Amino acid sequence: MEMGSFESGRYRWREVTGEPGLSYKVRHDYTILGYDLGAGTLDMLVRWAGDGGHCPIHRHRATTTVLVLEGEQHLVDLFPGGGRGEPKVRRAGDYALTVGDADPHLECGGADGGVAFFGNHSESGLLYELLDEDLNAVLEVNMELLVADWKENAGEAGELTR
Repeated sequence: MEMGSFESGRYRWREVTGEPGLSYKVRHDYTILGYDLGAGTLDMLVRWAGDGGHCPIHRHRATTTVLVLEGEQHLVDLFPGGGRGEPKVRRAGDYALTVGDADPHLECGGADGGVAFFGNHSESGLLYELLDEDLNAVLEVNMELLVADWKENAGEAGELTR
């Protein structure tokens, strides 16, 4: 059986950029592959260009499956008072499972970017908290909020399956 290559152009992507004045660059795209709000599941892809753009500082609150599909995913845990954990690099094919209440962290792609699959499972629908640079929670992101944001702001290519 011949394996196909990943084709990111077939999906509707939502570009996320950050506010000026942050000490790090916020820039990534995401797409929602499918969801079942009643069952508390949401599957998505996150794509980083090789431009040093990150996701905003966040802490996962749902059980989250991660599978790197292309390139690399770079992560660093952040601690109160400015401390940082050892940087982690996940490469294409690497798998991870986060079980709720993860440490706050930054994540981005490698020098050539990256694409990762995130399978989220949450009875309450809560996915993650966005944090400011002092690690104070500024927004709880649940499945309904993420789906609404994606539907309103994603490009026109591709289809959503539910």
